[in-house]
Amino acid sequence: MSQRDHAQMRQRLAQKTAQILLESGARDFYAAKHKAAHQLGATDTKSLPTNSEIESALIEYQRLFHATTQPEHLVHLREIAIEAMQFLKAFNPRLVGSVLSGTADKHSVIKLHVFADTVESVGFYLHNNKIPNELGECRLKITPEQFQNYSTYAFIVDDVQIELVVFLAKQKQIPLSPVDGKPMKRADITEVELLLHQQE
Repeated sequence: MSQRDHAQMRQRLAQKTAQILLESGARDFYAAKHKAAHQLGATDTKSLPTNSEIESALIEYQRLFHATTQPEHLVHLREIAIEAMQFLKAFNPRLVGSVLSGTADKHSVIKLHVFADTVESVGFYLHNNKIPNELGECRLKITPEQFQNYSTYAFIVDDVQIELVVFLAKQKQIPLSPVDGKPMKRADITEVELLLHQQE
């Protein structure tokens, strides 16, 4: 396969992966790109797109096929995120993920990083405010070779799931983004309000 053929296949795979991600509601880039390769008969792994290329394809796909609905839904998600961040201000919340980057869709979860002395203090706060929630765990990459487990709390606001990832004092390292491998972008409430204002 020539270099040009490789480039064309990477582009087709990125577009197909974006479609799979949006239709499934998942954000598992690895699984989606391999599913796309299988569907397109692309057995040459050299043609697999990077996660950054897939995210660019996601943005383009949404611009082409969801030009009205996606921006409206993103505004809705960011408004809910701001409400949640105000409610959780004692835990210094930061917005991360697709709601921050702008690639969120109807399946997206609002992800917030919160900071506390203990995991339980977040749970007590939710309980005391009568917020039904579910305790869980997630695994995030903190170096290219190393993962770390974090406790999470999930709850629903206006039919939208919010996931809190709890960072303790000893967990100062910013996890790496699954998209580009760089430290995750985090936004405080002022930055999210500015994003919302720019959208409107």
